[in-house]
Amino acid sequence: MSSYPSPRILMGPGPSCVSANVLSAMSIAPVGYLDPELFQILDSIRVSLRRLFETDNEFTIPITGTGMAGMECCLANTIEHGDKVVVGVNGFFGARIAEIAGLLGADVTVVNAEWGHILEPDMFRKAVSSLSNIKLAACVQAETSTGIYQPLEEISSIAHEHGALFLADAVTSLGGMPVQTDVNHFDICYSAVQKCVGAPPGLSPITVSEKAFQLRLDRKSPLSHWFFDWKLLHNFFDGNHVYHHTVPVNHYYALKAALDEIEKEGLPERWERHKNISSILINELAELGIVPFAQEGYRLATLNV
Repeated sequence: MSSYPSPRILMGPGPSCVSANVLSAMSIAPVGYLDPELFQILDSIRVSLRRLFETDNEFTIPITGTGMAGMECCLANTIEHGDKVVVGVNGFFGARIAEIAGLLGADVTVVNAEWGHILEPDMFRKAVSSLSNIKLAACVQAETSTGIYQPLEEISSIAHEHGALFLADAVTSLGGMPVQTDVNHFDICYSAVQKCVGAPPGLSPITVSEKAFQLRLDRKSPLSHWFFDWKLLHNFFDGNHVYHHTVPVNHYYALKAALDEIEKEGLPERWERHKNISSILINELAELGIVPFAQEGYRLATLNV
């Protein structure tokens, strides 16, 4: 009996199947974490990630860890004790954002919507209208637990009208559907590579606007998370490449290979492929009496519940 699992066809919400080419790239001999060639690879990765996020944000990096690391990293850098934070919750991962924000000392207001349904902008507007000095608003774009696609452009605009930064969870959307970071005016957005990006789990891409990054620099209190500090990470990825931690070099190789595959296929073609395959699956399941859980018109093509 082998000491390793046999190959699987992965049908769960993540990790997803990884191509032989990506796995092969992961097996290339590692280099040191300050090797000049590594930073050439990282520069290429960051350019490709900006295309996926659809943003011009300079501070777009793959942090070490999965999507939960991305979530906690982005919240930790922006929240100080007592800050008012508003979180839209219509599934498990919206609730997780609220939970972590609370652990960081935020005064959290939750805007609840029924699981399997979108959060209507008017619900969000009503919740924030009674608050003042909101620091951050957050919502999940693609809710893994329910299969809902949450439109965020209007909710993001409402947050900005009230002076808040807006954070979006794109864990189950990046690489499989438009994220539109700049169009939707997301100040902060995080994802993970083990779903639509097509890489093994272990990295979480994040993208941060200049305004949000400046907020980190202007903090009144010290950051409680050394490992996730944007300022320190910026010093590693940019400028003088100051040592931060022993980065997962082989994961970078795999991510670059996965991103190269996306570039070769083309983003519009990749998005359309997800839609077509999802449609085939849903139609075939309907013949068995199995129907989607998510609200009609707002169903993810990247994940079927």
